Parts: sequence; structure tokens; C-alpha cells
Amino acid sequence: MKILFVHNRYQQAGGEDNVVTAEAKLLADHGHEVELWSVDNKDLPAGLTGKIKTAMTTSYSAASKAIASDKLQSFKPAVVHVHNFFPQISPSIYDACLEAGVPVVQTLHNYRLICPGAMLMRDGKICEQCITGSPYQAVLHGCYRGSKLGSLVVAHMVAQHRQQGTWQHKVNRFIALTNFAKSKFVEAGFPADKIRVKANFVHDPLPESPDVDRTLPAFCLFVGRLSEEKGLKTLLKAWSTMTDKTVLMVAGAGPLANLLPGKNNIETLGFQNAKQISALMQQAAFLVLPSEWYEGFPLVLVEAFAHGLPVLASNLGSMADIIKDGENGLLFTPGDADDLASKAKWLLENPLKAKALGDKARRSFLEKYTAEQNYVELMAIYEDAMA
Repeated sequence: MKILFVHNRYQQAGGEDNVVTAEAKLLADHGHEVELWSVDNKDLPAGLTGKIKTAMTTSYSAASKAIASDKLQSFKPAVVHVHNFFPQISPSIYDACLEAGVPVVQTLHNYRLICPGAMLMRDGKICEQCITGSPYQAVLHGCYRGSKLGSLVVAHMVAQHRQQGTWQHKVNRFIALTNFAKSKFVEAGFPADKIRVKANFVHDPLPESPDVDRTLPAFCLFVGRLSEEKGLKTLLKAWSTMTDKTVLMVAGAGPLANLLPGKNNIETLGFQNAKQISALMQQAAFLVLPSEWYEGFPLVLVEAFAHGLPVLASNLGSMADIIKDGENGLLFTPGDADDLASKAKWLLENPLKAKALGDKARRSFLEKYTAEQNYVELMAIYEDAMA
């Protein structure tokens, strides 16, 4: 099968870009011919004129449609898989596919198509006003990067395609990463019968030696962007009640990095590559994931599952979808530092029970989040779209 991947890369590479690369390789490894059409936001035109040009084509780019049409004619894919079209490619990709008679699958990596800020979050708190209300509310609050003008551009894109029925009529199948995410898109008017749930995947880091000894005293681990929506302030407040011997390793970078130095039981590691993260996960007592937004699909959570590492996470959104409290991990009340600290202490004081949670997390990974399982699910979605 020939599959055309379409992706607008972000200025700062993240998990979404990694998923695109991983899925393309997965398909190629199974003998499919995959072509990636990507544009990069690093190449956006600079200056006022450039910003105006980008704003004018965010809702619909005739130039991108022409490029897409040429690629469809030359490559002749059986299906087009769009990961991100914002802002350069635009929804015009759908019209190019419609005219060429090629079915479209769109992965919903974040909430951009229903929320100009893409996170369903405002002022550090969950906000769902744009799900059923007007997306132009985002302009008042500058939800897109703190810019009212930028928010107007994105809100117009959301409103225009909602009004035109783009999501109902121009996409054959959507991929939501969790049942929770699907519920939010359905609530916003997306057709439930066109949305399939397929998680992201990671490759097995322990194919030959899955048993890791976590009964010895070990550190606790946070991996992620050091920012407010990731719950870093709640995490630091919780850790201020822990003993100096209870070490928290923090792997990542971000705007709140300045809050970390000077704390006796916190060790700041900075950015760590995949190999370093894997080594940390094989030694840690548990992973803490205190995010205070819905999260699209936190790959770090499934990476922990793959390592048989227990996870303590916020009882919120996709995290609560993936973790079954008391079975393959623990959940705490979002933003509640006392509850986080209490459950962290329980995990440290009960290493054998924590190991049992980790063992079940490993089984969850093998059942749901391996590359092979993902391939089967992805092909079923493609075949469904083509039918």
C-alpha cells in the first residue's frame, strides 16, 4: 500500500513529531511505501508581511492545495494520513484529496480543531468554553500564545470549518488517542462514527530482560517539560514535605527550571535523550506525572509501562484513561499536593506492592501499546477509511 503522510512540523520538536517518524517507519518496516510531505514552522516568513501572509492562509491555503494535488497525482497513494496541517498546509489538503478521490485519515494529536489554544486550558486551569461555544471567545483571552491577533486567526479557522462541516464531510476517519479525547471531539460536534481510538506506541525497551529489581531504595522520577500545565508547582509543593532522603530526579527543560535549584531532595538533570531516560526508568522507584491539563497522549507514561515502572499520575483526561487506579498505577487529585505526597510516600513504603503495580503496567504495555499491536490497529483504520 502507498501512504502519504502529511505533517506541519513545529518550531520546537516534540512528541507529535516523534510519533510521525515512528508510524512512518512502522509502516515501511511492514513493506508499505510511505512518502512524507512535511513543512517546518522554522521556515515561516519573518516580519510583519510574513505574519500577515501566514494569517491569510491559515484557514485555507490555495498554494498548499496545489502542492498536495501534484503529490497525489505523482505518488498515487491509497490513503492520505494527515497528522498536522496547522498553520501552513491548512485544511485545503482535504479538498485536494477529495478531488483526487483519495480517502483521508486525520490524527487528533491535540485539541486544535476545537480549541484555538489546542490544550483546552486557560490561565492554568481546564477550560472547555470553545467545545460547544464560539471559538472567538479565545480572542478575548489571547489563548493562542497570549496574542489576541493570533487567537483571532486560529479562532476563525476553527469557526469557519465548523460552520462549513469540514470535519463531518471531508475526512473519512479520525484517530483519537484515547476514549477521553474522543468524547471531547464528539461533544464538539465531530461525527462519533468516524472517530477510531488508537493509542501511540513505543518499542519494547526490555525484550530480553523485563524483570527489574525495584525493591532496593531508589529515586523517584519526573520526565517532561518544566512548565505550569505539567503540574511542576504542585510537584515541588508536594516534595517539600518529603524527607531529604527521598530524592526526585527531574529530567527536562522549560520555563520553570529556575524553581528547581537549591532543594536538597531534588536533582535536576536537564534534557535527557531516549537512552538516558530508559536507564533512569530501569532504576527509578516510580514515575510521577502531575499534569494539570488533559494531555494528548503522554508517551512517557507508556514508556514507563514498557519498563514495568509504576506511575503516579493526575486523575485527569487521558492519564485516567490509561491508568487503572490501584491496578497498573495510582491516581491522585489534580493539583492536590497533599494527595500527591501521600500516595508517593505509600509507594515508597510499600515496594512490593509498587512492584506489583509495575508488573501489571508492563502487562498493559504488552497488550495495548506495542508496535505490532499498533500496526494491526492502524491498518484496520486505513482499510475502514478506504471502504
